[in-house]
Amino acid sequence: MNDLLSQRRERRLLVLLGIVCLGLVGGALYLQYAKGEDPCPLCIIQRYFFIFVAIFAFAGAAFDGWRGIAFFETLIAIIAAAGIGTAARHLYIQLHPGFSCGFDALQPVVDGLPPAHWLPSVFKVAGLCETVYPPIFGILLPGWALIAFGLTFVPVVASLWGRRARRRRLKAI
Repeated sequence: MNDLLSQRRERRLLVLLGIVCLGLVGGALYLQYAKGEDPCPLCIIQRYFFIFVAIFAFAGAAFDGWRGIAFFETLIAIIAAAGIGTAARHLYIQLHPGFSCGFDALQPVVDGLPPAHWLPSVFKVAGLCETVYPPIFGILLPGWALIAFGLTFVPVVASLWGRRARRRRLKAI
């Protein structure tokens, strides 16, 4: 596949990734307002991570060269790895009841961030991390976030790694 077609495919995949991440945030807002499932600090942090992945994906898709795409894919991989850690921690808290003392130490930090003042209906903490809501298809919400971040991290890193290997092969020729 020539380089131009490969870049076009990569940019389309980045746009798709951005749309999916915004859809996941939209799903979280649906659960918050339609189902009454209040977001906890870790939920809000995961929203931030999904939004950052979407922003970086759209920014990467706007670049014509591999350098810009690779830069934003690296940022996406870092944010997705942080999202994996946050979702795993959230899942651990929900699977080990009684872990929290009733007050979440992250709440003042998350509520103190500027977006919580600009859009409090989206970024303000209203629940506790240990509150378990009904699972969707047998998987808790942090489990779905963990899956989504994993499905973001693995292909992006594979793309970066594959492109790096192709460059090395071309230099060796």
